Parts: sequence; C-alpha cells; structure tokens
Amino acid sequence: MSGQEYDCIVVGAGPAGLFCAANLSPLRVLVLEKMILPGRKLLIAGSGQCNVTHVGDARSFASHYGDHGAFVKPALMAFPSSATRKYFESRGVELIERESGKVFPASLSADDILDALLDACDEANVEILSSLPAESVSCENGVYRVKTALGVFSARAVVIATGGKSYPQTGSTGDGFVFAESFGHTTIEPHPSLSPVYAADHRLSELSGISFADVSVAIWRDGKKILTRSGDLLITRFGYSGPVILDSSRWMRDGDLLKIAFSQKKIEELDALIRAACAASGAKQVQNLLSFAGVPERLLRLLVREAGVPDGTTGGQLTVSMRSMLVRNLTEYPVTIDHVGDYRVAMATTGGVSLEEVNKKTCESKLSPGLFFIGEVLDIDGDTGGYNIQACFSTAFLASKRIRELL
Repeated sequence: MSGQEYDCIVVGAGPAGLFCAANLSPLRVLVLEKMILPGRKLLIAGSGQCNVTHVGDARSFASHYGDHGAFVKPALMAFPSSATRKYFESRGVELIERESGKVFPASLSADDILDALLDACDEANVEILSSLPAESVSCENGVYRVKTALGVFSARAVVIATGGKSYPQTGSTGDGFVFAESFGHTTIEPHPSLSPVYAADHRLSELSGISFADVSVAIWRDGKKILTRSGDLLITRFGYSGPVILDSSRWMRDGDLLKIAFSQKKIEELDALIRAACAASGAKQVQNLLSFAGVPERLLRLLVREAGVPDGTTGGQLTVSMRSMLVRNLTEYPVTIDHVGDYRVAMATTGGVSLEEVNKKTCESKLSPGLFFIGEVLDIDGDTGGYNIQACFSTAFLASKRIRELL
C-alpha cells in the first residue's frame, strides 16, 4: 500500500474531516483515522444525542466564538446553520429544533449524523483507513507526504482535521498541533474549554443537581475583573457547571475567583430593599423578608446561613455586618476555582493553530500552500449548543471548495 498517490489526504475522521472529504468529489481522497472507527467524538456529542447545530444567521453565530468570531464568520457565511440543516435533511436525517434553538436529529442519536457523513463519503468514493494514525506530514516540491505504519502516502493537498485535545479517549490528543508546528506554524497554548469548574471550598454542595436561570458570573484574577457572562448555572457535587460556566471556561484559570450574582438586583438596590423590609417587618425572620431578591427559597436559606446570620434572626436583629455579607452573597457570591475540568471532561479546546497564519476565507495555510486546517485544531472554540460542530462543517466547506479550485 505504501507509495499510493491521492489528490488530497485528510487527517482525522471527525465531523470536519468527513464532511470535507465528502465534498471533494470527483477527486481521489484518502482519510486517515487513528481510532478503530471514525467519528468517535461525534458519537458522544450532546451526550450521544448530537446537537448538530443551532438556529441563527452567520452574524449572530459569530458572537458565540469567544474572541475569534471574526475568523469564523466567512466560513459561517459560506456554509451557515441553515445549510447544515438542509444538507442532513436531504440525506434523510430528520432534524428537530428545541426551544433553546439547539438542533438535533429527531432520533436523538448521533449515529444518524455519522451514518449520513459516512454514506456521503462512500458515494464520493472516499477511501477511509482506520486504526492508521498519521505519524508525520512533510512537503517536498509541492507534494505532501504523510507517513504511517503502512508506509508513506502522497497528495497535492493535505487537510489537518485532528481536533484539539478534549476527550482524548476519542483520539483527540493534539496531533494536529505537532503537524502544524513542523511547517513553522505557531500553536496558541491549548486549554480545556466548555468545562465545569471545581470549587476550592464548595459550600453549596448540598444543592447539587439544582440549576438556576439567568445567573451572572464574573471572573476575577489578581484583583481585576476579566469579564462577566450571564446564563443558566448548575450546581454540581464538586462545583459549578451549566451554560454560563461552560461558555466562560475558555477564560478561566485555576485559582481564579468567581463572583456569582444569584439575584439580578443591584448591590445598592438590594441593600436598600433589605433595610426597608427590616424596618417595616422587624419581627419576621430574615429569610422570610427576602422574596424580592428573586432567589429560590432553598438557596436563600444557605446564603443567609453563609452570611453568618443565626437561625431565627429577625429583621430587627440583623446587624450591619450581617446585612453586608448577605448582600454580597446574593450579588457577588465568592467561589475560588480549585481547578477547571481537564481534557477528560472538557467538551472543547481553546487554543490551537494560530489564526494569523491561516487564510480565514479558505482555511489554507499562509505558510505552506496546499495545507489546510479545519475544525477544532484551529484556535477557535464555540459556546455550548452546536456551535463547535457547525464550525467544523463550515470550515470544512471552505477548505473543500478551495481544494477543488486548486486541483
């Protein structure tokens, strides 16, 4: 088998690699996959239900990729969410849209999405070799050579679609970063993204499993606020998760301080309301005076206790220091991050091949013509909700279009 020549070699049989390969017909295409079967990570997406994309146009989509929406936007314009839906529906996959805007196969089975991609590759006569990792990628006189255990394969174009480093058990172990660096590309230091956080002192652990809507979370580091995001929050047995945590985790680091606003009231407003309630109903217990805070009763009891307010304390007995701590707990509840969940639990990877060295309109390397980077190997990571898989399809579409033009 050694020495076989192809028009294009795709390294990685995830959603990006398979979709790119399927769109390269009539070129002769080889896909190399290190795992026993293709699409291992795709099959666990959305807990196996495969949140394949999200409702929205390219403009709204671009805002869901952290600081790198400008790079992804041309890809999203060329192949938007609506195109993804039409593509899979045309291949017999019925899709459903949740109230949240997330789009899933109606079967709620990732197998349907993977089967559609594999069928498309089969129709395009794509050759897929599994259990065959690429060991190195090189280029000489415009011809790329990919070394494997079965020998060296050559092609005029190579697509790196190896993913990032999240869920390494599915084959995403950062191989693409090594290949990129061998061509002089810069790799932005990767970190886990879309990851839960583990609290250093988890004082709300007894609320494990309870979620809260529209909670504001601010990230502080070295006494400075990094950013603030809002969304649904889930308390876990070890710390915090939910969309607001997952989407913000790309900016979080071990040791950061989170300030959680369980109440949507402003500090000054809430303080004034508490003082007025205590003055008007001083005989009532404190926790019974705080309905205006907009916090569920079970959480409220814990926040009152955390403020150092003894059980049975009435509004008339609430001291200034107690009230100050109570306001803080409701509007800036402090949580020190022991650590952000590692790659074994992170859904995505922040960091990757530097975007400055890749053409955002084609996903082609600026350093080595004919070399392409698509999907999560790039320094892009989307919010939870189908944005990362959509980026895989969109960048793959751009690369396939450019490769057909070149070859």
